[in-house]
Amino acid sequence: MFIKSIEDLQRRADNGMATGDATVRQLQRIAAHAGQHASTISTREQTWAEETAESWLRLQAEIFRTGWPKLIELGHAYLVDAWQRAVLTADILRERGNIFEAHEAAGAPPVLAYDYDEIMDGRAFKRRVNYMLLAIRPPKGIEVHEWKRPYMIIDPRAGHGPGIGGFKPDSQVGVALHGGHPVYFVVFGQHPEPGQTLADVMRAETAFYKEIVRRHPDAPPPAVVGNCQGGWATLLLAAANPTITGPIVINGAPLAAWSGVNGRNPMRYSGGLLGGTLPALLAADLNGGEFDGANLVMNFEAMDPGRSFFRKYYDVFAAPEKSAARFLEFEKWWGGFYFLNEAEIHWILDNIFVGNRLSRGEARLERGRSIDLKAIRAPIVVFASHGDNITPPQQALNWIVDTYADEREIKIRGQRIIYMVHDSVGHLGIFVSSSTAKKEHSEIVSVLKTIEALPPGLYEMTIEEQHGEGLHARFEVDFRERHMSDVLALDAGGRAEEADFAAVARLSELAAESYDLCARPLVRAFATPALATTLQNLHPMRLQRRMLSDRVPGGAQIGALAEKVRSSRQPVAADNLFRRAETLMADLAEHWLDVCRDVRDAWYELTFFALYGNPLMRKVGETHSFQRTRKEKDELAHLPEVQSALASMSRGGVPEAIIRMLCLVNEARGSVCGTRLERAAYTFGHSPQFAGVGRERRARLLREQTLIALFDRDAAIETLADLLPDMDARAIAVGTVDYILGIDEDMEAHTVETLAAVRRTLELPPLRLGQEPAAAEAAPGLKVVRSTIEAA
Repeated sequence: MFIKSIEDLQRRADNGMATGDATVRQLQRIAAHAGQHASTISTREQTWAEETAESWLRLQAEIFRTGWPKLIELGHAYLVDAWQRAVLTADILRERGNIFEAHEAAGAPPVLAYDYDEIMDGRAFKRRVNYMLLAIRPPKGIEVHEWKRPYMIIDPRAGHGPGIGGFKPDSQVGVALHGGHPVYFVVFGQHPEPGQTLADVMRAETAFYKEIVRRHPDAPPPAVVGNCQGGWATLLLAAANPTITGPIVINGAPLAAWSGVNGRNPMRYSGGLLGGTLPALLAADLNGGEFDGANLVMNFEAMDPGRSFFRKYYDVFAAPEKSAARFLEFEKWWGGFYFLNEAEIHWILDNIFVGNRLSRGEARLERGRSIDLKAIRAPIVVFASHGDNITPPQQALNWIVDTYADEREIKIRGQRIIYMVHDSVGHLGIFVSSSTAKKEHSEIVSVLKTIEALPPGLYEMTIEEQHGEGLHARFEVDFRERHMSDVLALDAGGRAEEADFAAVARLSELAAESYDLCARPLVRAFATPALATTLQNLHPMRLQRRMLSDRVPGGAQIGALAEKVRSSRQPVAADNLFRRAETLMADLAEHWLDVCRDVRDAWYELTFFALYGNPLMRKVGETHSFQRTRKEKDELAHLPEVQSALASMSRGGVPEAIIRMLCLVNEARGSVCGTRLERAAYTFGHSPQFAGVGRERRARLLREQTLIALFDRDAAIETLADLLPDMDARAIAVGTVDYILGIDEDMEAHTVETLAAVRRTLELPPLRLGQEPAAAEAAPGLKVVRSTIEAA
């Protein structure tokens, strides 16, 4: 008994020491974060101060060199110009207010730049939803083809209304239309239908997808494009409906919400610092059961106060004539505030932004219906950007690491996941930037024509050299095979701090449950329609627009005054000394707002880790700090799908042999060139060797032959002779592969080695780089295939 007591005391002492060590490590981590923030801010300030001081000194020297008469003349001209610009800016803001009022009065319709036809209305469904399917009418001069792959674009429902994917000619819609593809747009009304849930929305989107398939029976399966929160909605749609096999594209979509980079992504701390889901539930109850999306828009603006509260208005003031159209076009979408049901916002926070369940395979769309992203069979393209501080690449991509054991499991499941990471474009730029539409989205549309010819696996898409200009520009595209370690490498500091978010998730659940049991009945009794209307009308995002419109006394007079100013406009030159001083002062004002933002974000991060990174909170979050159960890497080779593929290694013919040889080369090379993929796709669809091999069978062959090449390369080469028993068949198969690969002098050594091993096994002449293979020239029918492909 005495010995047992001594052991118990020793164990407690060890636990106390471990806790103390953990506390020390946490304090060291917070100190390191503080030092990192201080260093970053001070370095940035020093660089900015040096550049700004130099500009001010140059301006000061020019002022001293300028005589008083000239200075008075320049000052008078500047004051006239500044007054006129102030009037024009006020008029632009007045017009913004009028647009807002008119948009609200019209029921906040989509802000698409294209005409459209309404195809289906979710309000007519058995389970009513506020979603509709629109068919975009191609503008004059653009022809779409019914046999080309249709596109279904799902816009985000994150406070704003629909239209971000197509409110400019150079947009996702524009790119698809210029490619000749029919385009459909999923939009939603300003207010949800009573009792509407995300499960109902998913069922409506499924119905929309099926209708598009019905309308285009001769086209490939439709592509689904999801922007921001429309991205995870697209994954929900595909996971709940594995029969959806058309490619899906998710742009800037937050999926692994706990992920991010310390010092760069402060938005992920909001759940822990603002009280989890509770504030959203309270706001929805006070608003009559609907969550006001204006709250989300205000949060977005607060992330970058220098831009949101000063720079975008100063840009209008600096050049009102030039900036008016662009400013009003964007503000029409930005100022359209939409609502979600309490159940919808609750699910979103619990399963994504606070609870992070979707990424870890724990999300339930409704009772009895779990959502597993592994169930998706459609090829997935993920577009993210390092410049996106709302959905950084880690949040857009870490769901892949959380879902699959490794990249081999992606191949085993026959899945194709392609990701592309932009260097600098911001969150909204992913959807609305003209340069992004002309480059990244144009190439994504191009890739979706051939993606089904890509062997299963995890790839990074890179865009290189440009050919042509504008929407007709084309780039060299390469698909490089990646490992999970490549995705994890984007997390410079690792993912250990994600355990701190588990305590937030648990405390959020407890707070929401306590509120539901104790306070909610009282809040709902207190909330009235009049209170909801008052809260909406007094919301700062609406108030700032209504305060400058024709409904406000004196508002109409601003328009009359602006007309007089336009008729007598006296702009000054950009090199006017006072105009230059104004520009420097504007930069100073924006910079100090950015400094305040940086300090605030630093305090956000430090406070979060101080609250939730200590041993006590780690203990609280233990039940919610987990990863989904995944197959061990050693088990993957024994899965039934792998064993079945290996067992069929000696069965097949020319199609199996061609695809296997391409898979062997891809495994050796580690990448697929875009032009090779195009030749492969056209060959699969048009060559005599693949006659009668439909889309589903091709997908199955790509999956099986990929697994054979991956798990038993040597036997995969040896058994090619079993698939091609006669020399003519061997010549046809090898010649076709040579054409797809484009045999040239610059082929990589491992590719040459693989092709040489194939030829030795099939007893064909050696490979001759840069020349037409003799075996291919002798192959009956191959010249016809080649000429057909080259003509296309």
